[in-house]
Amino acid sequence: MNRESKTNWAGNLAYGSTTLLQPGSIPELQVMIRSEKRVKVLGTRHSFSAIADTNAAHLSLDRLPPEIRISPDRRSVTVSGHMTYAALARTLQREGLALHNLASLPHISVAGAVQTATHGSGQRNGSLAVPVSGIELVTGSGEILRLSRAADGDRFDGAVVGLGALGVVAGLTLDVVPTYDVRQYVYLDLPPANIPAEMENLLDLAYSVSVFTDWVQPEKTMLWIKDRGSDGRFVDPPREIAGAHLAKQEMHPIAGLPAEACTSQLGRSGPWHERLPHFRMDFQPSAGEELQSEYFVPFERAGEALEALLEIGEGIAPLLWVSEIRAVAADAHWMSPFYGRDSLAVHFTWKPDWEAVRGVLPRIEAALAPLGARPHWGKLFTMAPDAVREGYPRLADFVRLRRELDPEGKFRNAFLDCFVFED
Repeated sequence: MNRESKTNWAGNLAYGSTTLLQPGSIPELQVMIRSEKRVKVLGTRHSFSAIADTNAAHLSLDRLPPEIRISPDRRSVTVSGHMTYAALARTLQREGLALHNLASLPHISVAGAVQTATHGSGQRNGSLAVPVSGIELVTGSGEILRLSRAADGDRFDGAVVGLGALGVVAGLTLDVVPTYDVRQYVYLDLPPANIPAEMENLLDLAYSVSVFTDWVQPEKTMLWIKDRGSDGRFVDPPREIAGAHLAKQEMHPIAGLPAEACTSQLGRSGPWHERLPHFRMDFQPSAGEELQSEYFVPFERAGEALEALLEIGEGIAPLLWVSEIRAVAADAHWMSPFYGRDSLAVHFTWKPDWEAVRGVLPRIEAALAPLGARPHWGKLFTMAPDAVREGYPRLADFVRLRRELDPEGKFRNAFLDCFVFED
């Protein structure tokens, strides 16, 4: 295995595999899958959990020919699963097209983000899996299986957020829209105590809204607003919102860090793909080594969740780089954390001290579990497997679908056996 592939992006996880397979074509990929007893895809390595780990063979799809094919009606695009959002977004923009949303980082792969229901922000914006209308899987037998929203209905909803358990995602078809512009504004010194009462209004201010905080200090708490140009609500932004004042210089989400890695702010209008992420596509953003956790609760219980986290904020703050609070719309994907409910997303970017973080996560989970919290599949959590499984009403259907598509369990691993398949 290549040295750079022995750990994940953050360096907190050393992979168990010693074999890295790198097919140069789809037929070669099919042969490799047939020949292995167990295999997992190694994408851009942005997962902090062991969801993509294996002690068998890892597959990298980076040598497959990239594909971006826009449909004749210009309503969808078909892409290679291993393509990054950065590469896809640039091509779509040249064609006058766009995606409905992007995550904070544009460096992640399309397939990896979709399979784990990774998301951006916006009360009316679903996860990055929502635009998927077609999926091309290479199954454990090496056969190619194509599923679509139009033809496969409920079964398709089970396969989109597949957690890497159903097959290798070789290609995806995504809905697209005409390109649009976005303006970004930052507000500083938001009193953390104001967040629970103001959150519903704050997250409805614009197309995409994030609150960054350490749960304690106003000087480390910021409101980031991304206003879609056609909305026109922030042409003349107010000087103050909920006790926070409009920034006069560009900011980094982590107070005190330089902002050159961040997308343009101060209300400068620009194309969607250069504003919706927090970080620019030509930078690899990081505060250094870091850990990440994220939990999702029903949006109607947002106030309770935030009050509970503020109560333990003094214990959280010393371990944090920053927390981010967002809204994500409901979807119909069986294994999505947003299945059947609009959600409040609470993200934690931790300093690289796993022993200390592992000590505080149970306090966070104890505060959020009574509210129906679901953890992000690709990030760190300490919730009991039974508690994780209880959050997914369609879990039994997903298990049956896995048995149908991967009867030999070729794409299983210890993480999935623990948190999804119970064995």
